Amino acid sequence: MPGQLSASLAATVHAARLARELSASALAERSGVSRAMIGKIERGEAQPTAALLGRLSAALGMTLSELIAQAEGDDRRLVRARDQPTWTDPYSGYRRRAVSPATGWPLELVEVDLPAGAEVSYPADAYAFIHQQIWMLEGHLRFREGDTQHELDTGDCLQLGPPAPCSFINPTLESCRYLIALTKRHA
Repeated sequence: MPGQLSASLAATVHAARLARELSASALAERSGVSRAMIGKIERGEAQPTAALLGRLSAALGMTLSELIAQAEGDDRRLVRARDQPTWTDPYSGYRRRAVSPATGWPLELVEVDLPAGAEVSYPADAYAFIHQQIWMLEGHLRFREGDTQHELDTGDCLQLGPPAPCSFINPTLESCRYLIALTKRHA
């Protein structure tokens, strides 16, 4: 993650927490992320993983794309491919590109490049307020949704079920790419 985005992301997490009138302790309780780690993230002292950002964004009632787009300060309706924000998980190498313009719209598209052998997991809370589909662009993905395992190949599309802990796993020797389409659930 570039330094500027890291600093913006730190400020965005902090601002989102304050806007929801949450203490660091309350956010820690909601997200399952330690108060100490939240402090490090908000001060820009730690580069959070995809899973950790997923936990925080869900606890803040935001999608990961919204969190990153707010950090980018982007409010355009058209985002050229060269300008679409990307974020790379420092742990797994998972690369996420926000394809959709700005936040606030009912549909978000996210392209993911998952390196060979990588695994990224999210808790059920990360899916509590969104509907999501995964469309395989290239390669093979093993997707674990609770106790169910799906093997997805190029062209396959999966509609996720009720919120469950999920893992995106690339068991192959080549990276895979997939598109995630998501909408927020109505309250």
